[in-house]
Parts: sequence; C-alpha cells; structure tokens
Amino acid sequence: MHDWLFFTRRAAQERCDVVTRPRLIITADDYGLHEAVNEAVETACLHGVLGAASLMVAAPAAADAIARARRLPGLAVGLHLVLADGAAVLPPERIPDLVDAHGVFNSAMVRNGARFFLLPRLRRQLAAEIRAQFEAFAATGLLLDHVNGHKHFHLHPTVLSLVLSIGREFGLRAVRLPSEPGSGPWLRPWLALMRRRLDKAGIAHNDHVFGIRESGGLDETVLLGILRDLPDGLSEVYLHPAVRDGVASSAAGYRHTDELAALLSTRVRDAIAGCCLLCRGYSDPAAVCS
Repeated sequence: MHDWLFFTRRAAQERCDVVTRPRLIITADDYGLHEAVNEAVETACLHGVLGAASLMVAAPAAADAIARARRLPGLAVGLHLVLADGAAVLPPERIPDLVDAHGVFNSAMVRNGARFFLLPRLRRQLAAEIRAQFEAFAATGLLLDHVNGHKHFHLHPTVLSLVLSIGREFGLRAVRLPSEPGSGPWLRPWLALMRRRLDKAGIAHNDHVFGIRESGGLDETVLLGILRDLPDGLSEVYLHPAVRDGVASSAAGYRHTDELAALLSTRVRDAIAGCCLLCRGYSDPAAVCS
C-alpha cells in the first residue's frame, strides 16, 4: 500500500482534532535541479514522509522532474520561483538587466533588490520573467500547490507584489512565509508585512518554517529536534534531498544524502505520528484548517 494512504487516512480520522494538533508540511526544494534530486524526491514520496516539492521550471532536469511528478499522485508540486542564482525561462534579450549572456541570474540579491525598487524597466522585465515561470508551470498540467522563492527572494516586497498579482491568473493559493522561530530582529518587520499582505490577499501560508538555519544539514537528528519542539499551527520543513552529494556548485557543502536519509527514517516517521498531523502540501484540506 502506498505510504501516503496511511497519512491521508489518518488525516481523515483526525480532522476534528486538527485545530488542536500541530500540522506539518514537508517539502523538497530545488526539484528539477538534477536527476539525483528528482530521484530522491520520488523515493522520499513513495517510501518516506515527503509530501511536497517545489519545482524549478527552467532547471536542467525539470522535464525529468515533471515526468516523475505526473506518476506520483501523493506529491503536491509548487513553483520554486528562481530570480537569483539560477536559470531564467526567458531569453537574455528579453530580460537583459536581470541575467547574463547565458540567461543566468547572479546571486547579488541585496543589490538586485535595490534595483527592483528604483528602476521601472527592471520591474517590467521582472514581471515578464515571473509570468513566464508561472506559464511554464501551468504548461506542465500539474496542480499549483504553492509558490516560494529560491533563496526566499519572494520576501522582497516588489517580487511579492508581482507574485500575488500574476499568480492569481494561474490559481495561486498558497505562499511560503519564511518565518523561522528565532529569526533575527531585522527580519521581523519584513515578515510581518508579508504576513499582512498574504492575509489581505486571501493567500494561505504557513505559520512557521524550518530549514533556513540548517539549510543543507537537516539530518535525522536535526529533524527529530524540530519535531520534538514543533509549535502549534502550520509548520513547513523544507529540505534539499538527493541520492548523491555535490549535485550543484550553488549547494556546495549540502549533505543531500543525509537529508534523504532523514526523510526515510522510521524514527522520523514515528515522531511525526506522535506529535502532529502530516499534510500533503497546501492543497491538503487539513493544511488550511484554522
């Protein structure tokens, strides 16, 4: 029996308790980056506790990721919007102020964020690229479960405005709020603003996120620690699993295989069963209960 049947049956049985039990979404980011990532997502969905993945639509192995997702009804797939440190959908001549000659975004997020505020031509190019990524996701035929930004760039107010305005045309229903317990005080006003804007727009979001401080290192021990202290409300834990390490220079030092092992761990599975209600993405009815 597919492992997810256990969790969906459990969710149905405990729906009346959902407001008093912590709820949890476990997501794999960078889906489509490499076939080693895609294989790990498929394995963790079929045999572990993974319920969602965030797809990079212009990444090298996106086609393979889409093909796997189509045969994984237990996997909720969202858009991992890439506006830094990755490939664009549009050709360089369409967005010359955003990418290099090879169509790749740089990683100078602070500088680029200031330019988004100041330069109208840049915002027009940004809007065009965001629309193109939504269109590319729509072309897959997959249900859009959620949207989040690579390196959390969707926290930028200009990017978020475009995500909300363009996303509605494509069935946007949920956005990750990158609010990890213990976030620095400099970040809190931005998170509060984002939360207010999502609520006003009627877009679902998590209450807490885990994976920022331990990015690339969410092994079994770390994940069990998160589950031990899981707060009330809806939490999302995001990981970067792969069947081998060293899948990309942008993820240097990430322990992808340790994160995959955590998703397959029986100790993690048992801890989840004892502490919270596991949701299959934001499309799971339990995820949006209040």
